[in-house]
Amino acid sequence: MLKEVAEGVLVHESEFIQSNSVVVRGRDGVLLIDPGITGDEMATLANDLHELGHPVVAGFSTHSDWDHVLWHVNFGDAPRYGTARCTATIQDLLSNADWKARIAVGLPPEYAEEIPMDLLGLITGLPPEAAQIPWDGPKVRIIEHQAHAPGHAALLIEERGVLVAGDMLSDILMPFLDLGAANPIEDYLAALRLLESVADDVDAVIPGHGSVGGAEQVRARIKQDRAYVQALRDGGVPDDPRVGPSATLDWLPDVHRWQLQRLAQREQNETPG
Repeated sequence: MLKEVAEGVLVHESEFIQSNSVVVRGRDGVLLIDPGITGDEMATLANDLHELGHPVVAGFSTHSDWDHVLWHVNFGDAPRYGTARCTATIQDLLSNADWKARIAVGLPPEYAEEIPMDLLGLITGLPPEAAQIPWDGPKVRIIEHQAHAPGHAALLIEERGVLVAGDMLSDILMPFLDLGAANPIEDYLAALRLLESVADDVDAVIPGHGSVGGAEQVRARIKQDRAYVQALRDGGVPDDPRVGPSATLDWLPDVHRWQLQRLAQREQNETPG
């Protein structure tokens, strides 16, 4: 299931929106980032790691969306981390008696019965000032921002030149803004500047969904995402194949139109009458 994209960094791509689970080898085991989608998929990944002699010693969720906070009992009881804001967001959701029903609304029908939710979101928040994941392996730098979701984190595996981008820098999905934030456009553009600041140190970028890109793709994807967000801000039509007739997923143009409408409504509500 695993493809090595850099020394000691492996990726499994799910059938569900090309979701990427990332494995980073350490001294005594592996760090598992955004571990998977279906129960069978995660069980197979756990089995592969066991056969390779790589126990899971730590987990990390890049953000609080349901497809990034899943877990499987076969991974064991290693500590699972997220940023403080990410953790607070998922804990707030789990505090509701009907949290499973709330999540179920957004599950893809074709996978809904295969997604285990018993261990969903059981992560520990790192201190707000945490600069790296606490584990016995290559330094994994946390680049926190507020672009896609509260406390969203990209991770830079500095010794390997790998940027794990979470739900950003995808070749198949356009930027999904956090439209509940006070300044979603500005937040996203600021996050892209953060990622751009480390681009020279990146040889491979792993998006939460989509294809792994090489060094030449990092700045190209930042440029494409920036152009899309700026088009949203200006109310224009983005020249972006991810939301055009050739979009990989036929529902993406609808999401694009929904984002435009929500932003227009926000502007209308904020304009004095």
